[in-house]
Amino acid sequence: MDLRAALTRARKEKAPVRKEGVIIQSNGGTREVNLEVTPIRGEGMPERFYLVVFQDAQVSEPVKDHRSKKRASATKSAPAPENERLKREANQLREQLQGLIEDHETVTEEFKASNEEVMSANEELTTLNEELQHRNAELSLANNDLLNLLDNVSIPVVIVGNDLHIRHFTPPAQKLLNLLPGDIGRRLNEIRPNLDVRDLGTMARETIDTMSTHEHEVRENDNGKWHLMRVRPYKTWDNKIEGAVVSFQDIDGLKRNLEQAQLYADALSETARQAILVLDSNLRVTNANPAFYRNFEVSHEETENRAIYELGDGQWNIPKLRELLERILPNDGMVEDFEVRHDFPHLGTRVMMLNARRIEPQPGRQLILLHIEDATGKKFN
Repeated sequence: MDLRAALTRARKEKAPVRKEGVIIQSNGGTREVNLEVTPIRGEGMPERFYLVVFQDAQVSEPVKDHRSKKRASATKSAPAPENERLKREANQLREQLQGLIEDHETVTEEFKASNEEVMSANEELTTLNEELQHRNAELSLANNDLLNLLDNVSIPVVIVGNDLHIRHFTPPAQKLLNLLPGDIGRRLNEIRPNLDVRDLGTMARETIDTMSTHEHEVRENDNGKWHLMRVRPYKTWDNKIEGAVVSFQDIDGLKRNLEQAQLYADALSETARQAILVLDSNLRVTNANPAFYRNFEVSHEETENRAIYELGDGQWNIPKLRELLERILPNDGMVEDFEVRHDFPHLGTRVMMLNARRIEPQPGRQLILLHIEDATGKKFN
């Protein structure tokens, strides 16, 4: 108990503690020793050590005298050392008890503080656990919604990550892209789609790097069916790019209708008696019908893929035609019976009635349909 009390005090005070006259058991009897506890700490070591030193207590020897005097002195003084020892032991016991009480109080306070911390930590953990359960429920619901959406959508869709590994795809995408359920995790450029299309992986990579949407018209290899392929960036809720989404829209009916309409338009243009020009957004001639070549005596080489103002050595660089194409048509979208009079080399003076209309056969591609009626010699009311 004395040693425990000394260690506790040395630990608290961080200073040497010495106790004298400590009674210990030794060889079937008792022995009185002095002990000292010294805190030490090695260089570079965070842990503290304690050096405990035991020393024999110095017992004063009685002075030698005559035998009779010795016996009488021993008989008279015998109770005094015993009383001193008992008092010393009682003081030691009181000190030990006081030390134990203080240790108990300290441990009790520490236990209360620890218990409060544990209770607070438990409350925080309970709150975090509830939040985690709520988020897990939301995530599970979102995953279920996504799976049901992908399983029931009728559009071929493939989702890839930044590493171009396939993450999800809809059932219609399996046939179109030759996918199997086990292809989840494969790189997009490793699949062989049933499409006449260049490397899908490269297109997805460009979309991710440029953060822009790419569109291409592609055809199936076996039946020639047309699809509009869109490659969009995959964005998270905080607007980060985490991959790409590849989707395919069936445009076969629209494409074939356009082709059929183009055939009809070409047939009408070929058989029309009036001159017809088709211009792109830069006013270059993309197509001219036979009546134009016949009426104005020009060739295909002199006409197609050239700006209208450059045709026939600049003979179509007419101020009123510029007014029609550059000022009136962009604002109105359509012009009817616009009269133009001009002297053409080798043709003489011609009076022309112009009808123009802007058309958009494909998204983002604008054309101008210019109908030229030779009205020379005709009278109009």
